[in-house]
Amino acid sequence: MKAGERYKLKGPMAVKTGLLAFLLAGLLMMVEVWLSIVPLAGFLLTCLAAPFFPRIGFYAPVIYKGISGKKAVAITFDDGPDPLTTPLLLNFLETRGLKATFFVIGENAAANPGLIKKIVQQGHLLGNHSFKHSSRIFFKEIAAVVEDIEATQNVLNRCGVHTSAYRPPVGIVSPRLHPALMRTGMVLINFSCRPLDGGNRYLHNLSNRVLKRIQGDDIVLLHDKQPPDKKLISVWMKAIEEIVDGIEARGMKVIPLSDLIGIPFMTRL
Repeated sequence: MKAGERYKLKGPMAVKTGLLAFLLAGLLMMVEVWLSIVPLAGFLLTCLAAPFFPRIGFYAPVIYKGISGKKAVAITFDDGPDPLTTPLLLNFLETRGLKATFFVIGENAAANPGLIKKIVQQGHLLGNHSFKHSSRIFFKEIAAVVEDIEATQNVLNRCGVHTSAYRPPVGIVSPRLHPALMRTGMVLINFSCRPLDGGNRYLHNLSNRVLKRIQGDDIVLLHDKQPPDKKLISVWMKAIEEIVDGIEARGMKVIPLSDLIGIPFMTRL
């Protein structure tokens, strides 16, 4: 069975967890009525907390780590493309012979189609990161989530690219996301190594925060949007260089995300 087929068979955990909670509640009710509240309350708390844990796949099957079994990682960049920082990053990656994945915001991609084309021309991969990067979209109707996903897909299609990789804003996985992904044929890909850089707002010690936890088959989350102060762009670029140097010093390689997870998710049109 291929990796993509395994992903489709996983299914969300919410249904199974809910059934288990109600089953336990029924059994405990026969002992003491008040005990039935415990599994139901636990299920409710899990439902409320689950969207903010990008790995658990409670509401939708999620890929957050590779399956290569190699000393390799994939580097991903969210929130671009940016007319100042993305070209600097592309030049660096080309110099080092590395391939990354860019989860782009549709609005930014529409404003910078030349950068989208350059990303692809240099052999990098693209993913859909919503149209406006608003986490509030997942508290709207499923149709609104579908519309948001398709808006970014349309922008990328006009740039000659189709992707089936989707990463929600801030990694939030809501109950409405799974049916929207099913309708649009997308695969949910989050991350396993996250330095909590706040979208390049917190750059102090960034490289160390990545390197102290990085392991083989990790999907690394970084950003290629501008820091709030343009003077910090050089600090950001230095941190990226240190991260790459540190990965290589640990005997690991940076490989394309599709190779790491075993799913080819991008094609040129």
